[in-house]
Parts: sequence; structure tokens; C-alpha cells
Amino acid sequence: RRLGLAGRRAGSRTMSSRVRPQQQQQPPPGRFTPAAGPRAQGAEQLEMRRMPGPGGGSSPASSRQAWSRENPGYEAGDEELDMELEWAARGGAGGGGGEPGLSPTPRPGSPQLRTALPHSLLHRVRALWGTRQTVDQTISRERYLKNMLRELVTYIIFMVILCILTYGMVSSNMYYYTKVMASLFLDTPFSENEKTNFRSVSSMDDFWKFTEDPLLDGLYWDLWYNNETLPENKSFIYYENLLLGVPRIRQLKVKNESCKIHEDLKDEIKECYDVYSVANEDQTSFGLMDQTAWIYTSEKDLQESSYWGLVATYSGAGYYLDLARNREETATKLKVLKENLWLDRGTRVVFIDFSVYNANINLFCVIRLVVEFPATGGALSSWQFQTVKLIRYVSSFDYFLAACEIAFCIFIFYYIIEEILEIHVNRLGYFKSVWNCLDVVIVALSLVAICINLYRTSIVSKSLGQLLENQNSYPNLESLAYWQIQFNNMAAVVVFFAWIKIFKFISFNKTMTQLSSTVSRCAKDILGFAIMFFIVFLAYAQLAYLVFGTQVDDFSTFYTCIFTQFRIILGDFDFTKIEEADRILGPVYFVTFVFFIFFILLNMFLAIINDTYSEVKSDMAQQKCEMELTDFIKKGCSKAMVKLRLRKTTVDDVTENLRQTGGKRNFDELRQDLKGKGHTDAEIEAIFAKYDQDGDQELTEHEHQQMRDDLEKERDDLDLDRSSLPQSTSGRSFPRSLDDSEDEDEEDSGHSSRRRGSSFSGVSYEEFQVLVRRVDRMEHSIGSIVSKIDAVIVKLEAMERAKLKRRDVLGRLLDGVTEDERLGRDNDIHREQMERLVREELERWESDETVSQLSQHLGTPLGINGRSRSRSSRPSSSQSTDGLEAGGIGGSHV
Repeated sequence: RRLGLAGRRAGSRTMSSRVRPQQQQQPPPGRFTPAAGPRAQGAEQLEMRRMPGPGGGSSPASSRQAWSRENPGYEAGDEELDMELEWAARGGAGGGGGEPGLSPTPRPGSPQLRTALPHSLLHRVRALWGTRQTVDQTISRERYLKNMLRELVTYIIFMVILCILTYGMVSSNMYYYTKVMASLFLDTPFSENEKTNFRSVSSMDDFWKFTEDPLLDGLYWDLWYNNETLPENKSFIYYENLLLGVPRIRQLKVKNESCKIHEDLKDEIKECYDVYSVANEDQTSFGLMDQTAWIYTSEKDLQESSYWGLVATYSGAGYYLDLARNREETATKLKVLKENLWLDRGTRVVFIDFSVYNANINLFCVIRLVVEFPATGGALSSWQFQTVKLIRYVSSFDYFLAACEIAFCIFIFYYIIEEILEIHVNRLGYFKSVWNCLDVVIVALSLVAICINLYRTSIVSKSLGQLLENQNSYPNLESLAYWQIQFNNMAAVVVFFAWIKIFKFISFNKTMTQLSSTVSRCAKDILGFAIMFFIVFLAYAQLAYLVFGTQVDDFSTFYTCIFTQFRIILGDFDFTKIEEADRILGPVYFVTFVFFIFFILLNMFLAIINDTYSEVKSDMAQQKCEMELTDFIKKGCSKAMVKLRLRKTTVDDVTENLRQTGGKRNFDELRQDLKGKGHTDAEIEAIFAKYDQDGDQELTEHEHQQMRDDLEKERDDLDLDRSSLPQSTSGRSFPRSLDDSEDEDEEDSGHSSRRRGSSFSGVSYEEFQVLVRRVDRMEHSIGSIVSKIDAVIVKLEAMERAKLKRRDVLGRLLDGVTEDERLGRDNDIHREQMERLVREELERWESDETVSQLSQHLGTPLGINGRSRSRSSRPSSSQSTDGLEAGGIGGSHV
């Protein structure tokens, strides 16, 4: 579109609405200029043929402007954009003769071409990481959406790979595997006549009953259901799950006299065992002292880790015993422990650890059964089933996942470079956006997940073989399962934030931005409300903890009180237990909590969001509609269909429409046909207005013929444009429209130094949106002012009509009085009517003046029907004078 700029300046000031004229002295910094040469001269002649003649008449060249860039409904195609990009790639420092800034086309093997190649390669590499924050912000809306679409497609591919990885790590088999193991060891009763199971263990005696029957029955499967013997020294739980090595039982104890006894009770109480802590841990040998079950072993020697139980956090040390691979030997070892009082008053926790493997689904299940004996007495049971996949690459799907892992690492490397470039371009301003911070979080967590995965894979390949080599020892798979669980948790967090990031790419849509705009606008109000909410909420939590904490399990700790109150808000509560704990404070607490939290504070929270949403929706309704991503995709599909000859171009559609019709063709028929073929109203109206010379909303045969001729010439010109210029090899910012290009041409020379790297003196898309919103608000304000002026005019007209009416009435009365005096009649009746009329008029004026003063004092002027009125409510000077004259006349008669 920049061809023949000098010819256009010499021929006419009428230019394309999408082309900015070049300055004659010196181009602005960073402005590319087309190369000079025979091709440019030919293009100048081509462009000159399109200019209107001096006479200003309607020539074929001027009539073709309806299909050119001067048409407001015209939209540039890809061919013209590519021409611009090609000329931008050839811009640079001028050399040789001609206009300043113009340079000849580099020849093959020339120094300019050898220098341009590295820059072109660098530009292509940088374009690979080009985002909305690294490219020029003053590009057109279409280019903005094109960059966004490229980012969105790239991110969708990344999301697909990430979802394949995360969902490939977990399957429904893991859940069923855990459920089967839990049902076997937790729900099996101690005996046929007793319903107690591991979940309901409440004493040491229950623990020994569990180890003697349900534990041994679950660990050792020696026979089939037909009493056929299984392979020796191998236990297959449920005939499918191999018991790895041998189980281990371990306990932790506290020292005697670890707590202080009151002086008054020392004679009755001789021993005291405090709650568990590492400082109170008993490390002395006891009992038989001939095996590890009676000798303390440190956490380092056992290679165990700490465990977070229901009562306390326990270390990985203690007294342990490895059981056997068969049922009889294990039962003997447990019997020895029970008979020699292995568990005593100092015991605080017992662990039973073992691992199983299912080759059918390639899964390990690391099981830990825990029984805690708190200082209060009794027992509390808990458990941990960790189903993990330690052997990663076995099937073909596993190797596919390995390929996805490599692709995931490549994407992370790509996004690392992208974030570095964006930080380099925007500096500290990069971190002002929440989405940019989210990008950094996703990349950081992904790097952590990759490191955990590499470490876990290395230790599994190194340690798994050694742990399973000796079948008569306990394989400690706890650390391997721990790192696998951590990797799964990190991957879950990454995929969560990755899904949230999708809002970043759909926030350009007006409908999609309502959520983000509402949240961002009401954030301060919600923050202030949250402070008030949690003050009341925590006050109720403290009250409930102190009143019900000793009797109700849901309020046993302050931590559980908080979550119990959230459950009450959602309708999940047990009012009976609260009432049983305190028959007075229980109902009072419940009723007041529901009233203040649920009915007042929660509805305030919803009201804040609702009001903000209404404001956001109202603001968006006033904004002008812009091209959205869906429109851009539809436009691209339409162009693709045209190139594939599945759909005709605008020129072909209009030509065919005209060829099929005979005689006259009105606007409605033409609009209906072209509208059905995907053309906009602006294009259709511009075309019809151009060729409807007589303005009768119909196209005659002569006008049809003129349109056909122009279409054919326009087609030839477009074909010539395509053939005369090569396709683009680089990108550049688009010129501005004519409405601001001509006005700002004079300012470019004086203000070009203030552009700070901008290739032209335009405004960014964000600044344009701010200006649009300001103009909309200004139009709204002007509209309100006009409505007030209309109300004032209506009031003045009403006052004028009332004045005329009163003047007419007074005139008739005076005429009657005059006639009575002339004829000598009794004028007492007329005199009374005159006095009453003057008195009412004076009272009306006084009341109007009082209302006016009151409205001025309050600052809210009132008018007719409650509308705004002027400060002075008294009649105009002419009206007052007329009234006084009438009053004077009446007074003289009185």
C-alpha cells in the first residue's frame, strides 16, 4: 500500500484511509521506506491510474474506489498485508540517488544481503517467542488477535501434553487396589462372634487380638479355596498381590518420671509417663534384651522418617522386629512379644509396615497400620495406604508417556525463554500483572516437578533392586513412595494453575472478561468485608472451642472448630450434640451464629459481588464492539475457502449477482443476496451508494454496466499488484488510518524524539480503549445535560403559556369593570373578583420565591414534576412588569 507515495503526493491529497503519506525531508526513526527502482516507478504509474481526474467527475478510475482502500467498508486482504511486510523487510539506510531513505534492492551476493541474512534469521527466532508483551503494542486489532491465537494454540498443545502426563500417572486401578487392601486389613472382624475390627481398636488387648487373627490371615495366603497349597515361601494376597520381603513391627516409648507429680499425690502414684516427644523418648533396653525388639535403634540406622499421627509427630527410631515369610513363624514371634510384655505403660505408638506388588497392573502398595496409645489411656488407630507406580517404563503406553515428558521439558524451556524476554522488555512492570506472576509460578513449579521426577527415577533404579534382593528382610519402600507422592502433588498443583491460566487467553472476549473484571473491581470491597467477617467468625470459633471442646469431637481443637463452622454455613451440622454439651449456650451459639454469619454477612458478600457485576456489565454494554477471536477465525476460514475456491470473493459475488439480474436492482435485493454470502452491511452500503447516482435506491442497466466494468478493472489491478510484488518475509507495525495520519504529519517532525522507539506516532491499543471509554462517558454526560436543558425549556414554555392566560383573564376583568363604570352599574362584584385575583397572584409569586430559596439552600433545585429547575423560580422581568401593571390598574379601580 506504500507504492507510489511520491506520485500520490504530486497527483492528489486524496489518499487511502489506511495509508499514511511519507514526509519529504526525512522519515521518522524506525520508519521503513520502499525501495526505489523500475518496479516502484511502475507501481507509481499504476497508482496514478487510480486517482480521480482534475475535473472531479465520476470516471472509471474514481468509481473503482468503492472497491479500493478509500471505501470505508473495505478490508485489506492478506495479499496487501504481505506487500507491506515485504517492503518493510527491504527498508533501511538509504544509498544512492533518489528520495532520502530509499535504497536499491540488494543483489545476490552483495554485502547488504549478507548483512541482512543474520538479522532476518534473528528476527525469525525472536518471532518464535513473540507475545503480546514483546511485540509492538500499536499494531492493529487483527495482528493483536493473530498473536493471541498463536499463543493460544501453543498453550493448548502444552496443556494437552500436561494432561496426558498427569492423567497417565493415575488410573482407576489405583483406587480399587487401595480399596481392596483397606477392606482386608481394616474391616475384617477379630472373630466371627465379635464385630470389632482395626478401625475400632480401643485398647492394647484389642491390638494383640488384631495381630493374632486378622493380620496373619491378611498377610499369609497359603492355600487356595480348595485347600491346594501355594508355592512355598511366597504369599500372594488375594492370589494376585505378592508380599515383598517380610513385615516389620516397631514401637516408640517414653521414659518413666518424664512428668512431674504433685506433692500431695506422690505417695499414691509412683510412675509417670508424659505425652510423646523426642525429648521424652525412652532409649534404654528392656525385657529380654537379646533382639532388636528389646534394643533401641536410631532413626538413621533404620532409615525411617517421622510420621504425623493423630496425637503427636513420631520419629523414625524405636524398637522393631522383622517378622517371617510364613504364618507359623510370625505367630511365634508375636506370641513371644506378647508374653514378655513388649507393650507397657510407656508405649505411645506401634507401627506395622509391609509392601505388596501387583504385576498385573504394575503397582506397588506401601501399607502402614498405626495404633497410638495416648497418655490419657486407650488406643487410637490410623492407617496409610500409598499406591504408587515405581517401575515407570514397561508397556508401550509408558514409553509414549516418556516422549510426552520430553516434550513437556521442551515446552518449559520455551516458556523460560519467553518469560526472560518479557521481563527484559517490561522490567519491573512485568510483575504488575497477575497473569505474568502466574506464568512464573507455573514455570517454577514445573522445574521443581522435573527435578523431583529425575531424583525419584534415579533412586528407584538404584535402590529397588537392592531392597528386593533379600527376600527375608524388610524392604523399606517408604522413601520411594514419599517422593512419588510428592511428584504427584506437585504435578496436581501445576495442572491446576495451568488450567487457571486459560483465563488469560480468553479475557479479550467481552463475555469472558466479566468474571475477571468483577473480581478485580470488587477486590478491595471484599478484602474489607473479609476482615469484618473473620473477626466475627473467629470470635464464634473461640467461643465454641471453649464451651464444646471437651465434649464434642467436631470442636475438640480450635482447628476443627473453624472447619466445623464452615460446615454449619453449608448446612452440615449436628445440633443435637451441641445442645447436649450445653443446654443454654448451645442453642444461643447456634442461632446467633446462623443469623449473623449466614443471613447477614454472607448476603453482604453476595451483594458486593452482585453490585459490582451489574456495574461491569453496564460498562461493557457501553463499550464499542471490536473484532474478537471468533471473528478473526471466521475471517481466516472465509479467506481459506476463497483460496481453495470453495467460496467466491466479493468481486465474484457482486459480478455474479449483477449477471443474474436484468433491468433494475434495488438495494434490498442486493443487500439480501450479498448478506447471505457473508458480506458486511458497510461494504454493501458503500458499494450501492457509489453507483446509485440518481439516489432512487435502484440500480439501472447503465449503473449495472458501470459496476461490471469497475469490477473487472479492479480484478485486473489486484492481479497486477500480486504479480508485481513478492510475498513478505518479515513483519512490521501497520500504519494508522487517514483520520489521524494527516493531522499528525505536521507533529512528527517536532515530536519524533519523544516516541521512545516507536516506529510511528500512533497510540497503543490500551490507550485507544481508555480514550474510547472517556468519549463514551463524555457522551453520556452531554446527554444528561441536554435532557436538563430540555426540561428547562419545557418549564419556560409552560410559564409563558400561564402568563398569557393570566393576562387574558385580567384583561377581560378590566374590560368588564370599565364597561360597568361607563354604564353606571354596581361594580362591587367585579372589584371583589379583581382583589381576589391580585391576591392569589401575589401569593403565588411569594410561594414560588420561597421554594426557590429553599432549593438553593439545599443545593437540589426543584422544578415541575420533581425535575431540575433554575435557581430563580420567579417570573421573568417582562412577566413581572406585566403583572405589576395589571395590579396597578386593578388597584386604581379599587
